[in-house]
Amino acid sequence: MEKSEVYKVPGFFANGVHVGIKGGGQKDLSLIFSRRPATTAAVFTTNCFKAAPVLIDMERVRSGQIQAIVMNSGVANAATGEEGIADAMAVSRALADELGIDEEKILVASTGVIGHRLPLRKILEGMKKLTAGLKEEGISDAEAGIMTTDRFPKIAYRRAVIDSREISICGIAKGAGMIQPNMATMLAFVMTDAAIEHDALQILFRRSANVTFNAVSVDGCMSTNDTAVIMANAEAGNRPVKKGSRSAALFGGILQDLMLELAKKMVRDGEGATKLIEINVTGARTLKDAQKMAYAIANSNLVKTAFFGGDPNWGRIISAAGSAGVDLPVQKVELFLEGVPIFAGGKGVTGRDSEVSEIMKKDEIAVRFSAGMGKKSWRVCASDLTFDYVKINAHYHT
Repeated sequence: MEKSEVYKVPGFFANGVHVGIKGGGQKDLSLIFSRRPATTAAVFTTNCFKAAPVLIDMERVRSGQIQAIVMNSGVANAATGEEGIADAMAVSRALADELGIDEEKILVASTGVIGHRLPLRKILEGMKKLTAGLKEEGISDAEAGIMTTDRFPKIAYRRAVIDSREISICGIAKGAGMIQPNMATMLAFVMTDAAIEHDALQILFRRSANVTFNAVSVDGCMSTNDTAVIMANAEAGNRPVKKGSRSAALFGGILQDLMLELAKKMVRDGEGATKLIEINVTGARTLKDAQKMAYAIANSNLVKTAFFGGDPNWGRIISAAGSAGVDLPVQKVELFLEGVPIFAGGKGVTGRDSEVSEIMKKDEIAVRFSAGMGKKSWRVCASDLTFDYVKINAHYHT
């Protein structure tokens, strides 16, 4: 999709404004609003220290019907006690008054520095401007309002035909650091005008999150605020998609593809990152074994720094996989970079040095580790680890 193209999903309106949470006039308060209550599913962080908005949303989303999501950047409203809950509730209450909708149909989300309360006065004073500026083409503004250390916006869009009706799906996300598998891994919001039954939506969204948002790693750190939500407002007029139907399979495939695009954009924008590394572990005996090895490689600082430096140090990759607690048949293990063999039969493959050196200069590199044990596989997208990552995070609080 061209950058200049306007993103719209029928029945959805959005906006993003600056209210003074962040400096420099950057947008820091966003809103997504559905003309009608939308069927909604969500996944959240598994961190024990869940932020106030996460605790509120986990309760409200149980109804399966949500009409608006209000988001702020700059302050996480995490580890803020009962005051943090009260602040988030005050934000949703003010929005409910402005929109004239049920407060229980509003989700709240925050991202930024942990341990600080929301600047409530600034947010409440900006609420009227936020709602007054709602527009169909406001999705890009909403995306801008949730960015923190992100270097570029993350938006994905798809159209498809289901039940002879054209449907649209659009997703926005933020995430550049504190990215680690286990529920959502960042903030992400998906809108679709498709009609889909709640149980089908929940299954498809969780399934897609598991192989996209839950299969990325930037720094091995899990956030307190991770939230991913999908809203389906049925404006397309198709027959509601049912669990296990052909329409569900079609919708699920499109959704997974869209979420994978968002996930890869997050990894590519990992704080200070210069490379996207797609790690495929194949030939594992069990899915759990494949995941263990894939994450061991993806989260290895030695592997990440080698890719940053353009060093084809295959020893770091096999060492990481070998430390995952899986009893590997060493002589059967094979390792490939962009399809070029670099390790087999228990030793390095010679004669491909110049070819491998050129591969290491790319900004997107595919790694395949074949365990030689079975048929299970798993993919993880990871970033490299650079000097800039340390610079950004050494001073993030200040």
